[in-house]
Amino acid sequence: MNRLINIMRTTALRLSALYILLFGLVATGLSIYMTAFSASLLTEQTEQALHEELKYIENAYNYGGLSLLMRTIDYRSRQPGAFLYLVTDSMGRILAGNVARIELGLLNQSGFISTSFLYSRFGEHGKTSEHRALAVIVDLPNAMKILIGRDLDEPERFAVVIRKAVIIALAAMVGGALLIWFFVGRRALQRIDHVTAASQRLMDGDFSGRLPVSGVGDEFDRLSTNLNVMLDRIEELNIGLRQVSDNIAHDLKTPLTRLRNRAEEALSGNKTKLEYRQVLDRVIAESDQLICTFNAILMISRIEASSAIEHLEMMNMKLILEDAVEIYEPFAEESGVLLRLGNIFDKELKLNRELVAQSIFNLIDNAIKYASKGERKAEVCLSMEYRDEHLLVVVSDNGPGIAEDKLEKVTERFVRLEESRTQPGFGIGLSIAKAVMKLHGGELLLENANPGLRAVLLFP
Repeated sequence: MNRLINIMRTTALRLSALYILLFGLVATGLSIYMTAFSASLLTEQTEQALHEELKYIENAYNYGGLSLLMRTIDYRSRQPGAFLYLVTDSMGRILAGNVARIELGLLNQSGFISTSFLYSRFGEHGKTSEHRALAVIVDLPNAMKILIGRDLDEPERFAVVIRKAVIIALAAMVGGALLIWFFVGRRALQRIDHVTAASQRLMDGDFSGRLPVSGVGDEFDRLSTNLNVMLDRIEELNIGLRQVSDNIAHDLKTPLTRLRNRAEEALSGNKTKLEYRQVLDRVIAESDQLICTFNAILMISRIEASSAIEHLEMMNMKLILEDAVEIYEPFAEESGVLLRLGNIFDKELKLNRELVAQSIFNLIDNAIKYASKGERKAEVCLSMEYRDEHLLVVVSDNGPGIAEDKLEKVTERFVRLEESRTQPGFGIGLSIAKAVMKLHGGELLLENANPGLRAVLLFP
């Protein structure tokens, strides 16, 4: 019962009811028009036939007088499907014709009349039935009358047949529509129930459920596919949130512990003013590092939440790379790493210079840190190349590289490989670069160079 009530509340029912109502109104109007048009057409044809018959009878009267008129009417009234004929004298007595009885008052009229009147034909054994007929009455000399008519029962029966056919068609249409609505609405409701159940599981915290896709490619399949993609993304974000929380707890524990230790150190024992200043300087340095980390997190969130890039301008990528090398060259020399430019060329791109430059800085910073861990002379190279008509900006090093199964994972926020946890940083440099490239319609690719790693910014 509840399911039937739910079906009756569906949009499918309302649309079906509206369709049935509109179709019924159109069909009813069409049937009324067809009936009226058919009746009008039949009446017009009957009037034309009466004119021709009257002309024929008048010719007989004009040619042979009353005697020929009587013989002609007598002959024609005996033919199958004959017209109605009646000739009366001045007293209203029937002189000829196939009408045995008729209302006398009718003969007081003249011209075309269309009305229901009582008459009976000869051979009906005195029975008088009410018929609807179209007739023409003409005055003859000596107050005689002649009536020529055509029974309209057959046209009316035809109109009744049309009305019945329309009613049957409407009933069949409504019944068929109701059956179709029931099965279609039931199927639609079942699939909507799947969506409702999936959303309920989602609200209950279960992100593993997915909507079934029938494979027919209808709107429900498209909706299910989109919702499944959304659920995949939600599950991915949920897993990422847990991982980020774990990584934040792991990586921020050390600097927060150092801050606490610095504070305890300042509170323990008597210290000189210089010693207090040194402790406070270290506390400030640790705090600045934490602030930088959270600023980076806010930057990633702001970039990922943006639907359009702001402050776009045409920039020469070659100049950006040259500036990056100039900025990081002292840091590279201090770390014992050779930072150099490879194959670069002039290329104008419309981009946000600040964001793209920050991404390149992050890649250079990572490359310098990990290139120095290799057995060879540490080297970092910045270059440009084309791949399938896409511009690539490549930051490559000759360090140990990253395992293939971890290349995608390291671009997530706060993800740091175990062997890199001794290095300074919080594992968000690649995340920033990935978010910036996504905002520009591009992509961050990590490829093992054997030896080393190639960090590639792919521009559309």
